[in-house]
Order: sequence, then C-alpha cells, then structure tokens
Amino acid sequence: MNDISLLTTFFGWCSVLNIIFLMFCTAMLTLFRGFVMPIHARLSGVAEENLEAIYFNFLANYKLLTMLLSIVPYVALKLMG
Repeated sequence: MNDISLLTTFFGWCSVLNIIFLMFCTAMLTLFRGFVMPIHARLSGVAEENLEAIYFNFLANYKLLTMLLSIVPYVALKLMG
C-alpha cells in the first residue's frame, strides 16, 4: 500500500462515497422531514423541537469529517503525484 496511485484511488472513492451519502442524508432530512422527524423522535426519545438542531449538527460534523478524512488527503495525494 505504499503506492501513491493506489492511495489516491482509495481516497478518491472514499470521497465519492462520502459525498453521495452526505447528499442522500441531506435530501432525506430536508425533503422528508415531516415523515422522518416523528419516527426519530419516537426511536430516540428526543423531542421533535430539538431534532432540527441535531440534524444540522450531524450534517455539519459529517461534512467536516468528509473534508478532513477523505477530500483533503485525496487532493494532497493528487498534488504529490
């Protein structure tokens, strides 16, 4: 796994999959909010009023982790190669 092209490919696909998952979650939480919120409120025991902040926090943290752990290493490896 010392080959830079192999690592670049790995981080490239990680980035693609993480971005697709982030877009899917964002779409589900914005388009189907009325359907999803009562289900999550019942499952987690959190009031529906607090779920919007939790959703926003989740999306923000996931985006930050995707950038730091997938996209930045991919760009760095592309610049090195």
